[in-house]
Amino acid sequence: MGFLAGRDVLVAGAGVTGRSVVEALLAAGASVTVTDASADRLDALGQLTPGVALVPGLDAPPAGVDLVVTSPGWRPGGPLFTAAAEAGVEVIGEVELAWRMGLELADPPAWLAVTGTNGKTTTVGMLESVLHAAGIDAVACGNVGLPVVDALLAGHRVLAVELSSFQLHWSPSVRPFAGVLLNLAEDHLDWHGGFEEYAAAKAGVLTGEVAVGNADDPVVSRLLSRAPARTRVGFTLGEPAEGQLGVLDGQLVDRAFGPGAVLLGVGEVRPAGPPGVADALAAAALARAHGVPVEAVAAGLRGFRPGAHRAELVAEVGGVVYVNDSKATNPHAAEASLRAHDSVVWIAGGLLKGASVEELVRNQSHRLHGAVLIGADREVIAEALHRRAPSVPLAVLDDATMEDAVRAARSMSRPGDVVLLAPAAASMDMFTDYAHRGHAFAEAVRELAGPPRSGP
Repeated sequence: MGFLAGRDVLVAGAGVTGRSVVEALLAAGASVTVTDASADRLDALGQLTPGVALVPGLDAPPAGVDLVVTSPGWRPGGPLFTAAAEAGVEVIGEVELAWRMGLELADPPAWLAVTGTNGKTTTVGMLESVLHAAGIDAVACGNVGLPVVDALLAGHRVLAVELSSFQLHWSPSVRPFAGVLLNLAEDHLDWHGGFEEYAAAKAGVLTGEVAVGNADDPVVSRLLSRAPARTRVGFTLGEPAEGQLGVLDGQLVDRAFGPGAVLLGVGEVRPAGPPGVADALAAAALARAHGVPVEAVAAGLRGFRPGAHRAELVAEVGGVVYVNDSKATNPHAAEASLRAHDSVVWIAGGLLKGASVEELVRNQSHRLHGAVLIGADREVIAEALHRRAPSVPLAVLDDATMEDAVRAARSMSRPGDVVLLAPAAASMDMFTDYAHRGHAFAEAVRELAGPPRSGP
């Protein structure tokens, strides 16, 4: 890549993303230094990619460095980036690097980008399924797991890119052909410094040719109305207006890219419920913007199945259904999860990261038959329930395991209830990540159910 050849580049972060960045930079002819707080990660990287300088814990770019490429989670106010700004050294993220590398290709891939507080991974998975149904060489990448730079260098023709607010913050010039903003609620406020900054980062996805936004979300609608895109498209769970996708007579309908084209029935969408339907409409909008025919949209959505820990049915025990939605890592996601059920014993808690649960509790308290609260911010959720839903039985568990939480939820439940793990919070106080938390819940439920019966 011409703009990288001969440059001295510092890579901040030696994890999975950092490794992909280093390989891409070396292949493009750059000289590379890598820094990370973990000497073990640096050693592992050095064994896999010789030829790079490894320096732990840098708080300023070395002399001669004229570009810093950071992993997405590194906070912008850190000393390394402050020093880079003072020295006039540009700082970008891996997604921005991939974008600039793509611009140098004779035939760059199309970017179809997805962001929002919740539903990103489901929407990107749906979009990838639809694109494959249309026979398009496409891959889901970005925050979903595969670094964008790897997807770019693999030569895929369409990139279905999941973008976090962190990635968008570090990607100032990315302009996807079509991008969707699914929803916005308080999340990562400690990283961005406030909701306005968080929303501004998310709005970066609306800067390409086609901007798609959730017409039912007032903040998203406002951002969509201001988007510089040539074409602006809304999606809604209600009847769509001209230029929107929505729901009419139990069918997903496109009135933006076709004259009221029927896509498929609401009952055919997985995951079921309003959040799944909204995600399907968003994925359909991006695919239709790219020219995918109605038949392929329908086939791709019918063939899609959500990933683990996303509204996943674990078991039914004694007439009580146990559902694992560990991926509901903020109040907005947990509220969407609760809306899918009528009578819930709710397992919640963890790290709220400054987000409020007041609105969630106020809106969904009528569904709660009980609540079991665990994790670092359990008392914050308990206080909201005391204020907004004082009649809901609570079990606030100190130093609890997931097994303790499941047993407490079982004691509160009755046949017809759903015991729902929808924590509304991050997991790192008790677990490695949301998947670890979900596995712990599923294992505790399986122990509750007992060994499977043998055959007759």
